[in-house]
Formats: sequence, structure tokens, C-alpha cells
Amino acid sequence: MEAPTLNKSINATFNLLRITFGVVPIVAGLDKFTDLLTKWENYLNPAIAGMLPFSAHTFMMIVGVIEIIAGIIVFIKPAIGGFIVAAWLTLIALTLLASGNYLDVAVRDLVMAISAFSLARIARTV
Repeated sequence: MEAPTLNKSINATFNLLRITFGVVPIVAGLDKFTDLLTKWENYLNPAIAGMLPFSAHTFMMIVGVIEIIAGIIVFIKPAIGGFIVAAWLTLIALTLLASGNYLDVAVRDLVMAISAFSLARIARTV
């Protein structure tokens, strides 16, 4: 009797995570072109920004394209997309930690990375 309830609960959790990690990277990626949510360049480690052969805004637009692709992959292949988003969020968090800025965002991104990793793991079982 407990197994069907567990499967139903896991499926609901899986779908919630898939929608979240599909939509959020796409929205954040699109916003890299408009800066409606925030000025994304502010989150870029100054050491990295100084090494770029182009502007920080151009870099963030490239990041936006990557995020949009990652979100689409989550919708199509969540077992792969979840790992991609988890790795991406971990890299963002490590960059923020290295800069010493936005530590609260770094912690949040690590928690989100764990959730995206969980999505990928669940996707292999449903």
C-alpha cells in the first residue's frame, strides 16, 4: 500500500523539480539580455571580468545562452539536464565564493545545485 503513495509522491516531486530547473535557467538566461531582474555583471568576479576579451555584458549574454540551453535540456532529458544545471550552479557559487562577494547567493546556488542533482538522480528512477 505504501509503494504507490511513495511513487506518486516521487513523481510529483520530480515534476516540480523538472519544471523549476527548466523554467528558472531559461528565465535567468533571457534576463541576461534585458537586466530586468538585476544587473548581472555585478555578480561577475572582477578577476574574471578583467581577463575577458570583451565586455562583462557580452559575457553575461553568453552565459544567458548557456542557461537557456541548460533549461531546455532539463525539459527534454532531466537525467542529463539536472547534472548540467547542478554543475553550472556549483561553478557560479565557487566563483562567487572566490570573489568574496554575494556569499548569500553562493550558498543559495549550492543548495539549488543539490536540488538539481537530486532531480537528475530521481529522473533515473521514474
